[in-house]
Amino acid sequence: MRQNISDSERIGRGVLGIWLIVIAVGALRARRRTVAAIAGIAGIGLIQNAVTGFCGGNWLFNIDSTKE
Repeated sequence: MRQNISDSERIGRGVLGIWLIVIAVGALRARRRTVAAIAGIAGIGLIQNAVTGFCGGNWLFNIDSTKE
């Protein structure tokens, strides 16, 4: 897979992903399982984007922010 997100976007997605994981843990402790599941899945997806530098949504819509 070719990278299609810029370095600054990777940092933003990583920070947001970690924040969503923290929200998921807090929601799980408060027994709000639906919120925990949604936040956890979204957080894991954003962290995966940050680590690999590839976003399937950007690829689908032919967006490449590395060229900017």
